[in-house]
Amino acid sequence: MDKILGNVHSIETFGTVDGPGVRFVVFLKGCPMRCKYCHNPDTWSYDKVYEMTVDDILKKYDGVKEFLRNGGLTVSGGEPLVQINFVIELFKQAKEKNIHTALDTSGILFDNSSKYDELIKYTDLVLLDIKHIDDEEHKKLTGHSNKSVLKFAKYLSDKNVPMWIRHVVVPDITFKEEYLRKLGKFIGTLKSVKALDVLPYHDMAKEKYKQLNIDYVLQDTKPLTKEEAIKAKEIILSAINT
Repeated sequence: MDKILGNVHSIETFGTVDGPGVRFVVFLKGCPMRCKYCHNPDTWSYDKVYEMTVDDILKKYDGVKEFLRNGGLTVSGGEPLVQINFVIELFKQAKEKNIHTALDTSGILFDNSSKYDELIKYTDLVLLDIKHIDDEEHKKLTGHSNKSVLKFAKYLSDKNVPMWIRHVVVPDITFKEEYLRKLGKFIGTLKSVKALDVLPYHDMAKEKYKQLNIDYVLQDTKPLTKEEAIKAKEIILSAINT
């Protein structure tokens, strides 16, 4: 049988924000969404840049595993589930080596197929990025409905798969009490959430968009302050607990 090839954008060997501990992070190519604040627009396209096998990746992992204290392997993107067959095989072989596996995803491609049942067999943690809790606003922000995202969250909860919820707070888009409370109430219905990461919007990708000749539509949106991020998280948490 031919080996599955992964279309890889890049690899980070010392990731500290992509799951517990120090992580080996594989960024895969391809994403159907066009989030207005995306800081990795260079991962959007499906063009093949750097093809790797599972063996290739795990050999690289083995080369730095001594430095991955209390960590493991995270697959991100782009949207990694564009390449779900590759992720399943990578995680399957990683678990055979007792490597902790984490999936950083938006859940936008969830279709409740048997592939997802196979995937979660080998997934220790899902970092689920909920872009916007309101469906119409989600469409404006990403170009897609959030229905599959919320269904994926419910699926993970029902299967008792540990989740970290991630939410980027953007002035005038998601930084509104109505939406933050609605998000909190939704998170409160999930059984397997282990952490909540409230991420303040930043505009550090402006130069990257310029280099790629892509219009940065949030040109006039100011970064969220640390104080505003704290306030946003407090609102979400208060709604979770009511």
